[in-house]
Amino acid sequence: MITLDEWRRQGEYFTVDDQQIFIRHAGDKSAPSLLLIHGYPSASWDWEGMWQVLTEHYYVITLDMLGFGLSDKPKNARYLISEQANLCQAVLRQLGVSDYHILAHDYGDTVAQELLARQVNTNSEFYIGSVCFLNGGLFPETHKPILIQKLLISRLGPLVSKLINKQKFSRSLQRIFGPNMQPAPEVIDTLWQLLTHNNGLAVMHKLINYIPQRQQYRERWVGAIIKSTVPIKLIAGAKDPISGQHMIDHYRKLIPHADATEIPMLGHYPQIEDAEAITAVYLQFRTSIL
Repeated sequence: MITLDEWRRQGEYFTVDDQQIFIRHAGDKSAPSLLLIHGYPSASWDWEGMWQVLTEHYYVITLDMLGFGLSDKPKNARYLISEQANLCQAVLRQLGVSDYHILAHDYGDTVAQELLARQVNTNSEFYIGSVCFLNGGLFPETHKPILIQKLLISRLGPLVSKLINKQKFSRSLQRIFGPNMQPAPEVIDTLWQLLTHNNGLAVMHKLINYIPQRQQYRERWVGAIIKSTVPIKLIAGAKDPISGQHMIDHYRKLIPHADATEIPMLGHYPQIEDAEAITAVYLQFRTSIL
């Protein structure tokens, strides 16, 4: 496992709109570019188990989005999905990347949907070659938030975020991992450090507003998947109570010629629970579209 200290040392900070954004990039710059977009409420470290193998094949770029991980977490930000998509594009621009592929998880799925919608609906300076989604709320109608998410999105949100402690956080994580793929203590420790860095608990109730945004922009974001002409893949853990088997089934019903791989024993964080298996399926997908 790559420790958080190593992860931080091997990254750097970009200034985007006066905010400090943590990024990591590695691999051969002449290889196809791959953008990894993390979920809520974690950070780019989620990809550490896949990092080594992916960087052998691609020029891999990832970042902690605004409000997450090692990046700035301003209390007055709106944390709109469209702004996180702008941030991803700003990082790509600074790195001189215009053609790229996306591998996304959870909250990152929604950011990827917005990026894809821009390509579907406008002439963009960027070109996405393929998109791969891991577990996430691709469809607001199938998203089943857990209790803490429901509380954070309510009027009690600011208070609830102050009451979150490591023990409660750990219990929530254990509920959404596969029953036989429970997070190791080091994983819980690292995710907690990332969450609390830069007083991150203070913005959790603001970041959760991605849930109503998914409802507001459903037509745009679901439409982006349906209308897209680039290859799209879903790899998902079936045991995820938030976006598991029920979401996979809905995906297959709704998406024409759906390319979906379900992993029966995995939960909401497949890339942490079994990084090797997810990497193998992802590489197989990329080989199939060459």
